[in-house]
Amino acid sequence: MVAFLIAMAVTAFAGTLVIKKYQPQTVLLLAGLALFVTTALFFPAQSILFKETETSGWAGFDIFEFIHQIMSYRLAGLGLIIMAAGGFAKYMDHIGATQAMVNIGTRPLARMRAPYLVLALGYAVGQVLNIFIPSAAGLAMLLLVTLYPTLVRLGVSKASAAAMIGMTSVLDLGPASGTANLAAHTANMDVAIYFAQYQIPASLFIVPVICVLTYFSAKYFDRRSGHVVDPDPTAHAVADGESEAQRVPGFYALLPILPLTLILVFSKLLIHQIEIGVVTAMIIGAVLGLFCEMVRKRRELQAVFKGFMTFFQGMGQMFSSIISLIICAEFFAAGLTAIGAIDFMIGAAQGAGFGLFGMTLVTCLLVAVTAILTGSGNAAFFSFAGLAPNVAAATAAGPVALLLPLQFTAGIARSLSPVSGVIIAVSEAAGCSPIDIVKRTAIPLIGGLIVLFVYTALFVGVR
Repeated sequence: MVAFLIAMAVTAFAGTLVIKKYQPQTVLLLAGLALFVTTALFFPAQSILFKETETSGWAGFDIFEFIHQIMSYRLAGLGLIIMAAGGFAKYMDHIGATQAMVNIGTRPLARMRAPYLVLALGYAVGQVLNIFIPSAAGLAMLLLVTLYPTLVRLGVSKASAAAMIGMTSVLDLGPASGTANLAAHTANMDVAIYFAQYQIPASLFIVPVICVLTYFSAKYFDRRSGHVVDPDPTAHAVADGESEAQRVPGFYALLPILPLTLILVFSKLLIHQIEIGVVTAMIIGAVLGLFCEMVRKRRELQAVFKGFMTFFQGMGQMFSSIISLIICAEFFAAGLTAIGAIDFMIGAAQGAGFGLFGMTLVTCLLVAVTAILTGSGNAAFFSFAGLAPNVAAATAAGPVALLLPLQFTAGIARSLSPVSGVIIAVSEAAGCSPIDIVKRTAIPLIGGLIVLFVYTALFVGVR
């Protein structure tokens, strides 16, 4: 009990620092260090982590050896996957392929004359685009240039259009998503299997509900604010703001889709004799994009060659932002496990009659609160994902029964946070406050959360 109270005090202090905008990587690293030191000094007999670590001969050095081990296997596995996906996404954006795909994806909506129906369908289109554009803020900025002017021109209020765009990446779908890769690795399964067998079926229930609720809630808030649906022809100029440098051949829109296609086709789902990993697929896609640029800009080869450095720069950015957060969050989670806090919580929940579903609701609540307060779905999910194997160890469903709702909850809660980067970005574009945007995202996303929990209880094996 004493160890648990110490763990909760450290966790609360760390959460307070993160909320106050202290760097989360540093906070989690120091919090984990505090938990490990406390365990080594006062509770050494109850921790199995020190026994599992190859000892240096002194527990003080063993703590840092544990960080070394986390970095070693994360960088060689999941870390490299996320860095390759980030580098590929960055290069696709650099050569204009991402913009081409978004243009094609949103063009049919511009031909419709039902403003709120276009708004609702826009969410579904954006969520599909999120599979290939894993950055929530990056996708939002692209849609603000393309879909947002179309919606305003059709008569939707700026706030409703911005709120919908702020929701388009809430599910973090696909092999390019960092949270999806972490969930798959934690569940010890191929990311293509996690995407096809778990993410897609759940999203087929959640996405339509969010679309329908977006339709009605947008109409309600627009009517309440006195907005009149009046097509705005002046918004046309905003949609034409695409720079000359980004006007690329139409087939460039297929380039961002290539890695996902390779991953799904050459996997246990289809051609099981040949398997291709995420990193390999991303490298193939990036190199193919380079060859296309060499042909298109054959008179500017030096610039093309230099431009490919964007791929490696994107990888570096993923390490500094995402991988470092995963490593520090995992170290913090290991500290909670070492001091016995996780076993205590599981035992207390079981003693109170909570099954896996009860534990899932409690853990998802913690993730949601963390994401809303910090504005980061990644920080919230990475901090709690490591607990799933212990919590779900005794169930037939396995860790994925907890990881799927945790991952979706983190993404959904991010767009319920007024301090989230994507919400701040769309609110500035619409000229309103982040609180106004969050009010409009609340009904659709809470509805999505309800469907998520019902789906999890019925189909993922959580009871």
